[in-house]
Amino acid sequence: MSKTEVVVYENPDLLAAAAAARLVTRLVDVQAAKGSASVVLTGGGTGIAILRELRDSSARDAIDWSRLDVYWGDERFVPADSDERNEKQAREALLDHVPLDPKRVHAMAPSDGEFGDDVDAAAAAYAEILTPEVPAFDIMLLGLGGEGHTASIFPDSPAVHEKERSVVAVRDCPKPPPTRISLTLPAIRRAQDIWLVTGGDAKADAVAQALAGAGEVEIPVAGARGSRRTLWLLDRGSASKLTKVYQPPTG
Repeated sequence: MSKTEVVVYENPDLLAAAAAARLVTRLVDVQAAKGSASVVLTGGGTGIAILRELRDSSARDAIDWSRLDVYWGDERFVPADSDERNEKQAREALLDHVPLDPKRVHAMAPSDGEFGDDVDAAAAAYAEILTPEVPAFDIMLLGLGGEGHTASIFPDSPAVHEKERSVVAVRDCPKPPPTRISLTLPAIRRAQDIWLVTGGDAKADAVAQALAGAGEVEIPVAGARGSRRTLWLLDRGSASKLTKVYQPPTG
């Protein structure tokens, strides 16, 4: 049965460093058990900070980067060289600094890529990468917004109601850029472990509502559950409206 755990760190810097350390350990364990591993990356301040911490970690080379598949949970549908692209940010923070197999880095198409500005075609192409069945991703990193969105699945949007497709085009997002590509909740729930990583007081309401059992239509992050484990990695600000959490020892 899937279990949910909550870990709270003192501040955002410690959160990012601890998450990076956890990521090394988990990927090494998965590779030891089955030979290769897969990770789904997220954007946002905390998600990219984790990648920077991993880049600078003395333990990063414990991971066999040639046997790692990299995916994204969502992407801003903007040109390839846009600073808003999650892929570009991830490459600058980590991916360009480790010996990944390029064939195992599965990025979503940009708006000036092979599909041009056809976001539906770009989303369908990413779904094809995941066929014939969505992989049981080993680790999926996800952030969340103050209104409860995760990936690019926003409250009461077409994406949150999607039950069949694994990847969808998202239009008219309430935060810029308005056009995106996103995994859906059914695809997200294929992950073995989902790590929900976020910091700041602005996320506290959404975190508390999700952990209290809110519906996924109103609070989409509540629907992000790993098949093996769901791990919430928070700082004090984002956990400030919770009452029962695990606080790791200091020092």
